[in-house]
Amino acid sequence: MLEELDIRNLGPIRQATITPAAGMTAITGETGAGKSMLLSALNLISGGPADAGRVSSGADEAWAQGIFAVHDDAEAASAARDAGVEAEDGELFLSRTVRAAGRSRAMLGGKGVPKSVLALVSGELVTIHGQAEQLRIASPSRQREFLDRAAGDDVELGAYREAWRALSAMDERLTRLRSQESSARQRADYLRESVEHINQVDPHPGEDDELKAKRDRIENAADIAEGVSRALAALDSSQMDYDSSGESAGASDLLLQAAQALRGIRASGDFGGLADRLESLNAELQDVVFALSGHLDEDFGDADLDALNARIHELGELTRRWGPSLADVIAWRDKAAFEIEDLDASPEKLAELESERERLYQAAVEAAGVLSRARSQAATRLAARVTAELESLAMSGASLEIRVTPRAEATDRCPLDQNGGDDIAFLFTPYEGSPQLPMGKSASGGELSRLMLALELSAADMHGGESRGEDGAKNESGNGSRTGSNASLSDMTFIFDEVDAGVGGKAAAELGRRLARLARTSQVIVVTHLAQVASWADSQFVVTKEPPDADYDEVGVITTVAEVTQEARVHEIARMLSGSESEASLDHARELLADSKLGNRH
Repeated sequence: MLEELDIRNLGPIRQATITPAAGMTAITGETGAGKSMLLSALNLISGGPADAGRVSSGADEAWAQGIFAVHDDAEAASAARDAGVEAEDGELFLSRTVRAAGRSRAMLGGKGVPKSVLALVSGELVTIHGQAEQLRIASPSRQREFLDRAAGDDVELGAYREAWRALSAMDERLTRLRSQESSARQRADYLRESVEHINQVDPHPGEDDELKAKRDRIENAADIAEGVSRALAALDSSQMDYDSSGESAGASDLLLQAAQALRGIRASGDFGGLADRLESLNAELQDVVFALSGHLDEDFGDADLDALNARIHELGELTRRWGPSLADVIAWRDKAAFEIEDLDASPEKLAELESERERLYQAAVEAAGVLSRARSQAATRLAARVTAELESLAMSGASLEIRVTPRAEATDRCPLDQNGGDDIAFLFTPYEGSPQLPMGKSASGGELSRLMLALELSAADMHGGESRGEDGAKNESGNGSRTGSNASLSDMTFIFDEVDAGVGGKAAAELGRRLARLARTSQVIVVTHLAQVASWADSQFVVTKEPPDADYDEVGVITTVAEVTQEARVHEIARMLSGSESEASLDHARELLADSKLGNRH
């Protein structure tokens, strides 16, 4: 929802701030006053083209900023997050600067971004229905997106796209296999020979380190035996063969003798504790003796150093080519085995994949059928609702047909794409007897704006709006104030321009009523010259031409934008009704505003 729109030096608007209502806001003013600049500002922050000619005369740059309230789980917040910007206190700031000489600059949350990012985020926040913007709905993709939104077919669309992704992945794999060139075959041969060589060597993780350690012990066996023997003789003479005539006590014997000597002391003191510590040291020493004895018993048998070195060399060749470790070699071999399966496009393998592809295709076709049926049902309901709405919008005899046509299966192409298997067309008949033409080519700007209003209203109703009062009238606190369960049905802001072109009288009142009805579930901003439309708004801003400010050298019109309330609003409605503010027109304005309240119109 748009909370604030700020403008500086855009066309005749030097500075303006608009804080639209949560429901419906009307933008009014005399023809040529500069109401179009407000749409220009919204187009700028929506990533639209930047026209340096729109910069106010004498200014270096124009600037527009929109502050939007968003929920953390909203699509706009997610899109901003993907661009590295987090909503601050539930608000997103979208701004655009256009220099009189130079390029424009887009900002999201104070961070410079490409204007395409601004367009992506704003696309989840603002929908502009003006003459130029209406042409977007003429594209089949936009019409499909609108129908899916109205249908609420997220589950069916999600299931189909999952099936489509699996099918596409298989198609890519088959294409890769079928289009293998000699280089791919050479790689398959290389991988196959490499895997075979590694399997012949049959390495085990850490085997080379173990063999090198073993070789080191064998090569130094004599030194190990001599050193261990001398250490054992010094620690525990009972472990060694010796001549009794040369008997000498080892460290273990000496420790025990010392402990016994201390225990023989009868005087008081800590001698017993010290003896315990000596015996504990002796126990630790005996563990060392036991470990050293094991080295004396180590027997390498008939170990062949040549064979050992040959094996180490063989393993070293593997690590040099596919290492650096044997674990890496083994991982490379296992990965290569899978790659060989893809590169080795044997007839059997291709036949197996073709069979799997057919299964995936049939699953996608089935999911596309479910999605198509959901779309067709929604298209029938949506078209009927829109046609009924058009009758009340001064478009008697106008109708909309939405065709959902499943594509025929062709021999040269798949009838499916990422969005399903349907061709969707919005066909509009502007008056009875008129030929049915594609939407966007068969209506004026005003008719197309009213058609879009009917579409938005009908889509909102299909999302649960049936429970609302069909009068769409405002309550005493405002026209379209969103209350109760409807308070947050949509975060979208709808902008309507030219929607009242060629409309007057009772049809104008019905147009205002329907705009107010849409404002029950979404924020609505309408640029209008009809009092019957403006009277339904929760808030009203007037765009006024003022004499040029003496501080500026240029001669020209300066435009101001101000909210009108209470009596000021009555005077503006009176001006819109009759071009004057006579007592009769003021009474008429008060009556019109009163009639726009709940229960006064049916």
